[in-house]
Amino acid sequence: MTEPDRERNPAITYRDAGVDIDAGNRLVELIKPLARATRRPGADADLGGFGGLFDLKGAGFRDPVLVSATDGVGTKLKIAIDTGQHATIGIDLVAMCVNDLVVQGAEPLFFLDYFACGKLDVETARVVVGGIADGCRQAGCALIGGETAEMPGMYQAGHYDLAGFAVGAVERGEILPRSDIHVGDVLIGLASSGVHSNGYSLVRRLVKESGLAWEALAPFEPGKSVAEALLAPTRIYVKPVLAAIEAAGGTDGAVKALAHITGGGLSENVPRVLPETVAARIDLASFAAPAVFGWLAQTGHLSDAEMLKTFNCGIGMVLIVAKGEAEAVVRTLQEAGEAPFLIGEIVPPGGARSEAKGKGDTWAVQYTGALRYA
Repeated sequence: MTEPDRERNPAITYRDAGVDIDAGNRLVELIKPLARATRRPGADADLGGFGGLFDLKGAGFRDPVLVSATDGVGTKLKIAIDTGQHATIGIDLVAMCVNDLVVQGAEPLFFLDYFACGKLDVETARVVVGGIADGCRQAGCALIGGETAEMPGMYQAGHYDLAGFAVGAVERGEILPRSDIHVGDVLIGLASSGVHSNGYSLVRRLVKESGLAWEALAPFEPGKSVAEALLAPTRIYVKPVLAAIEAAGGTDGAVKALAHITGGGLSENVPRVLPETVAARIDLASFAAPAVFGWLAQTGHLSDAEMLKTFNCGIGMVLIVAKGEAEAVVRTLQEAGEAPFLIGEIVPPGGARSEAKGKGDTWAVQYTGALRYA
């Protein structure tokens, strides 16, 4: 092509098409220190390679089974985008993955993230990854890699999406749930920080119906805006739960199963760890759901059954433990900073129907009492 041709037909570059490789490189340099701060035995958490490495022997495992989980944060992300409050959404991303690992008895080892957008805003992405790194530190896992995808035309201006992928390990003989869950075992609930990361399509609809702006003071949490209250990050239960498992004796200990209370609430998540021979009876009077749930129920005219199959209603994690060891497990959890509640027990299947149909033809969750709100 001659010089006049070039002037008449200038080159169309990747940047002209909407992809700024230099911006991506700037982001990588900004987040390298954030990732490095998550290093742990088995991983140096240095970014920039084609793949992340992890040394299982260096982490102290003898006969490990790997456990993986992947998740996102749903439409809670839309609140962060609409309000420009991005600092904690990365904690949610990590929490949704690592809490799913720990219910198998696994220690989270490493985490990778996927950040997709139409046009990369380096500062927004840096803040989001800062939250991811914070979540990794809380969980004790290393941020060893990720992907930033700038895809012009795929997302509205200012919008982005997140996905996370976590891998953990558990010694072969210590995988949960155990098969020896019996009638009389006790259910211990761990308090949630609020709505966590499930049910936000309904939450956003109810906020819209209420007429409240995101910046308005939250009627359910004094001193905070609606957005601030609803963006409270999902609790990461890894360290206290692993401490309880270890203190209870590992393989033959008191902790028999765990359920992460996500989409489907108590009604659908507790049955996932129960054998067909038993059911769970939960006393709703044994804990008070945070005020946000009362506001949601009132605003949406929602029944207890609907609340219990949509939201965590104040319980973010459930442990099933041997009855004689329940007090010791509660003590360990309290020492680790948790607020545990004795919320129920394992009973024979059948009885009053709940909204959750269990395995086979049994109804796996029975409720007594009614939801009460703080």
